[in-house]
Amino acid sequence: MKRINEYKKLFNVAPDTDLKQLKSTYRNLVKEWHPDKFQIAEEKEEAEVKSTQIIDAYHFLVSISPETKAANLDEYTSTTFNSGIADFKHKGQLLEVSFMDGSTYEYFGVSKSVYSKLINSDKQLRFAKRNIFTSYLYRKSKKG
Repeated sequence: MKRINEYKKLFNVAPDTDLKQLKSTYRNLVKEWHPDKFQIAEEKEEAEVKSTQIIDAYHFLVSISPETKAANLDEYTSTTFNSGIADFKHKGQLLEVSFMDGSTYEYFGVSKSVYSKLINSDKQLRFAKRNIFTSYLYRKSKKG
């Protein structure tokens, strides 16, 4: 959640920001922080770091946007309900779930207590379907 808040702050986005507005903000930020605009070495290095951060933030925010989730809902539903869980990892408030079909999704805000219940569940997929897949903000992170 910290990462999401940092990226939203960087882009100064409202909860109802659509992809068109996000793209416009992204282009303006990239223009502002493009390393070629700076002549002094320290400023150029700072601009390179900032532009990399802007690019990462843009791709991340696009991946969790409601429009992206709506466009990929059929694939997500198919994966979460038809494919088994191959593996999962929990770090902080982030749960990464790898599925048998090779795709991986990240779920944000998953507490240790929910993760413990997942681990201790006799039927982990069933628990995840009921308590994680439809309850937490998610994004597709990889397709293997």
